[in-house]
Amino acid sequence: MIYEIAETAKKEVKEKCDAYEIYIEESNVIELDSLKDELNFAKEEIELGVGIRVLKDQKQGFAFTSNLDKLAETATQAIENTKLTKVDENYAFAEVEKIPSVEKVYDKKYDDLSLDESVEFLKTTINTASDNGCDITGSGFTASKGRSLILNSNGVSIEDEGTGFGIGLSVMLEKDGEVATAYNSQSSRFFDLDGEKLANDVCKLVKNSLNTKPIETNDYDVVLDYYATTGLLQTFIGAFNGENVMRGRSILKDKIGEEITNSSLTLTDNPLLKKGMATAKCDGEGSVSQKTDLIKSGTLNSFIYDIYTANKEGVKTTSNGLRGSYLTTPMISPTNLEFKFSEMKDLSEIKNGVLTTSVLGAHTTNPISGDFSVEASNAFKIENGELTDPINKAMISGNVFEIMKKVEGLKSEVKQYGSFIIPKLIVHDLRVVGQN
Repeated sequence: MIYEIAETAKKEVKEKCDAYEIYIEESNVIELDSLKDELNFAKEEIELGVGIRVLKDQKQGFAFTSNLDKLAETATQAIENTKLTKVDENYAFAEVEKIPSVEKVYDKKYDDLSLDESVEFLKTTINTASDNGCDITGSGFTASKGRSLILNSNGVSIEDEGTGFGIGLSVMLEKDGEVATAYNSQSSRFFDLDGEKLANDVCKLVKNSLNTKPIETNDYDVVLDYYATTGLLQTFIGAFNGENVMRGRSILKDKIGEEITNSSLTLTDNPLLKKGMATAKCDGEGSVSQKTDLIKSGTLNSFIYDIYTANKEGVKTTSNGLRGSYLTTPMISPTNLEFKFSEMKDLSEIKNGVLTTSVLGAHTTNPISGDFSVEASNAFKIENGELTDPINKAMISGNVFEIMKKVEGLKSEVKQYGSFIIPKLIVHDLRVVGQN
């Protein structure tokens, strides 16, 4: 059906513009949410939409619709919208290249997954947490199946499909007037989530977070758990965005070939990663997926680009023009960011440190300089390689780009959270400000 839609849209634009791109997206979504331990929202939704981009007289126009009876009007609107943009010779659409294969992005279990089964899965997770003595403050489950087709006037025609599953759980525990909270989530291309393990882990974390003790202000070896890492490193990753570099909003501008992190780190943007949450045959504008080493052994190797920004910078796209949906045009974004360390440290090697599960206030990090001051959440002292007392309120401050120069990987499970595929990280000599 999507090929028929594409052909209809193609007929409406091909004679009226200089170049065109048609993006069709079909999605099936099951979404559940609970308020406390009661399910309060459930929906099963199917959506089909079309986004049309055109070039005419070196101007770009875009329009979209979910009404398939209005493809002609949408095509006309896209062409009309070129009148609202400026002439720019850097606009272009993807060229035909060999399409790569991707592995483990589709779980057939989705096809047999019912709303009732999804509800039962979430309820089991909630009940496990309740049986552990935790008060549930919220939880959610999503399952989705997506299919897309992108074709353009250069002969590109690429179909992609995939599934995704996710569950999140937040809990609270009160004891002797002290309140602790905790949150965690799992996501996968496959319905291999373990809700009971998630509930057990979150409840263990919230129980361990009670009876906090103050910590002395000092410089510590700080272990960043997965959420803490993803929170702090959003600013770091933003500096690799080709548009930020082009506009002078990246501190990494003009530093290609320079050492910017610990030499043990290699960072790769990998849209071809087996079972990766952002794995696909191509990006949102039809450029075939490719791996890009952003950092090689500590040295800055590349930024990420879409076609437009790459053309302005005189380089080749890195296939990072991603779409949120058919409603939008592509924007530069990372895919699966693999953090690989040639050497990993063990927790037993830390004599005096702090582990923080997550951080509050990471969004306040200065996007240009990288300076940050965040509150440690679900944090613990590390003494002679062992986690000991939970910590009362504490602030962690530093500079994102400076801490990456002394960051190391901790021997731990490598997990995917959002775009990040990471172990836990160790940052040496990071300032921790204790608060009573």
